[in-house]
This record gives sequence, C-alpha cells and structure tokens, in this order.
Amino acid sequence: MGVPMTVRIVGLDCQLTHEPSGAVIRTVPPKDNGGDGSSFSPTDLVGAALASCALSTMALLAPQEGLTFGEASARVVKEMVGPPRRIGSLALEITMPAGTKSSERARFEEIARTCPVAKSLHPELQLPMTFVYP
Repeated sequence: MGVPMTVRIVGLDCQLTHEPSGAVIRTVPPKDNGGDGSSFSPTDLVGAALASCALSTMALLAPQEGLTFGEASARVVKEMVGPPRRIGSLALEITMPAGTKSSERARFEEIARTCPVAKSLHPELQLPMTFVYP
C-alpha cells in the first residue's frame, strides 16, 4: 500500500502534507539557488531523510537482534555539485549511544549504511558515514 502525500506551492514556498497523519513540512529553495533559505530545501530533506532513516533503522532492528540501543543523534552535511545541479555528497556523522558495546559496533554500522534511504539513493552519490562512540 502506498503512502499518499500532497504538495502545494505558492511562489517558491512549498507545503508538503503527509496525508495519513496530517503532518506538514515546508520547503523553499536555498539562497544560492534563488530562494530565501528560510526553511529546508527539497535537497536538504534528502539529507535529513538519510540521517533519520539510519537512526530509525538501528533503533527498530536493535531489539529484534538482541542489541542494546539508546539515545543517538546524527549530523549531515550536504554538498551540491553540477552542472547539472544535484547532490554530490551527504556526509553523515552519527553519535552512537553511550555504552554501545564494541562487539555490536560493526552490526550497527552495517544497519545504518544499508538503511532503506541509503539503498534508494543513486550509487554515484557519495555517502560517507562516520560513527562517534562516546
């Protein structure tokens, strides 16, 4: 079953609505591409989706695999290239939960690198991921 979403644009301001929940996200073009940069751009959402997917997938699979997973965070830096204008790199730094067992690190890193968003992106897109273990 698909997930319906709608998008409405007024000027350069897009309102994205997730129909099942009613959640709304706003996007505008970045300053370097003619927008005002007052919110996420569509390509920013790709980076945010990658970070969110990596963290969520680790959190979902950890209990299924008997792994311990707690509070984690991520920072993503998007780099544009062109022409044609496109995302060239999404560098992701994931700060793992304190106390992550060294024996579980490789599995968590594999889960993050193979999350659904990462596997859906074009293979030419650079996706360097680093993991910080406090």
